[in-house]
Amino acid sequence: MNMKLLIPFLAVAGCTMPSFQGVLGLAATSDSAVEAPVEATVQTPAPPPPATATTVAEFDTTTQEEREAAITSVAVQETSLGTTIASLGAPTDPGIWLKTPLVDEISQGRVVYQGNSVNLELRPSGGAVGSGSQLSLAAMRLLEAPLTGLPEVEVFRQ
Repeated sequence: MNMKLLIPFLAVAGCTMPSFQGVLGLAATSDSAVEAPVEATVQTPAPPPPATATTVAEFDTTTQEEREAAITSVAVQETSLGTTIASLGAPTDPGIWLKTPLVDEISQGRVVYQGNSVNLELRPSGGAVGSGSQLSLAAMRLLEAPLTGLPEVEVFRQ
């Protein structure tokens, strides 16, 4: 069989997969697949860094708007979750987040380090309380925390 004929067929066949339906404007055909409306507060995650990334700036794929939103003060009710020692998380995991044992579900929060504050996504680490946390590269940069250090940060849930 000629491979040139097979490649377009496979590409079109893949477009019916649920992950491609939104890209092509296709609707789900199953009655059981009902999508919840997207809230205005949901943000598109930053893209992964390029495979050729070698510098801190190349690994941090957050946009200027995302960085500005992360350091903007927000008047919301928040709860202190305590402090944690944080190391640098995987630089290939994009976005502004903290993986921590202080939460058991994804939620919005804020982290403070030496007077700098960043709004971010709190992600459960699955570790035992007291086992430490991981900050994204973008969060470490916004907090002006040393990338090779172990900063102690105060964590708040919004």
